[in-house]
Amino acid sequence: MKMRQLKARDVAPYLFIAPFFVLFLVFGLFPLGFSIWLSLHQWDPAAGLAAMRWVGLENYGYALTDPWFHKSLYNTLWFAIVSGLPQHLLALPLAYFINRRLKRTRNAVVGAYFLPYITSSVAIALIFSTLLSKDYGVINAVLAELTRVPLLGTLMPAESIDWLGQAAYTKPAVAFVVFWRFLGWNVVLYLSALQVIDKDLFEAATLDGAGEWQQFRYITLPLLKPMMFFAVTLTLIGNLQLFEEPFILVDIEKGVSQSVMTTAIFMYRLAFSDGDFGTASAVSWLLFIVIAVLTWLNSRLFGRQVGGEHAAR
Repeated sequence: MKMRQLKARDVAPYLFIAPFFVLFLVFGLFPLGFSIWLSLHQWDPAAGLAAMRWVGLENYGYALTDPWFHKSLYNTLWFAIVSGLPQHLLALPLAYFINRRLKRTRNAVVGAYFLPYITSSVAIALIFSTLLSKDYGVINAVLAELTRVPLLGTLMPAESIDWLGQAAYTKPAVAFVVFWRFLGWNVVLYLSALQVIDKDLFEAATLDGAGEWQQFRYITLPLLKPMMFFAVTLTLIGNLQLFEEPFILVDIEKGVSQSVMTTAIFMYRLAFSDGDFGTASAVSWLLFIVIAVLTWLNSRLFGRQVGGEHAAR
């Protein structure tokens, strides 16, 4: 009897955590392994699993030589830089200002900045598609009013801008939407790191005659390096997988949709428009390699900076 109770007690913890492992195996490991296997085959899903034909690395070779893959990778990297870099250049000083200057209204301000991040990306894209509309958009209406100002009239466009229909404006417009959505997320990250910095350091620096800029440069920035690495890494991973904003904002039937076609969108079109699931899986793993390499370079960059500071000390 004691032996049975002991065995039940030993097995019980594993029974409680078993659902997690079952779900992880079915929805995590299996799709991951199947995508690797699928990238080495040519497959028509309508014909069933028996129609899978082994092609080895041909899908990878085809993707690497496809000019549309090169175009999508260029667009992805462009969005990662143009929409990602300003997020941190603005979020860091903004979080520093909120932490040092705002007291009573801090939570309300942070909540306002964080709201776009938790809002549905589809809702955000639909709102901005209305704001950026050529015929009845608010932005074009504001620009039209500015043309009546004597000092600004000559600088404003004479006609309404087709923000989502001209290649010259489409990419910056989508980049701005991505920047606007994720700015608040980075503000929250930096603010959380600023709030754990010992205030005695700033008080001691003030007594030594250090100004606001000197405290920010020599105290705040060095102590924020781990959070900066974490935030930049998340931005890299997120922007390199960008899909919703350009897919919803720009109509696929418009010619300018190619100017905002990211690698994730290219992969989607290969799989669900062309039915080439094998090449789409190969593209997904090529994108994974790009993300892994850029993340490694980012870790090396921040690692050298932190190491150099410790060596200087």
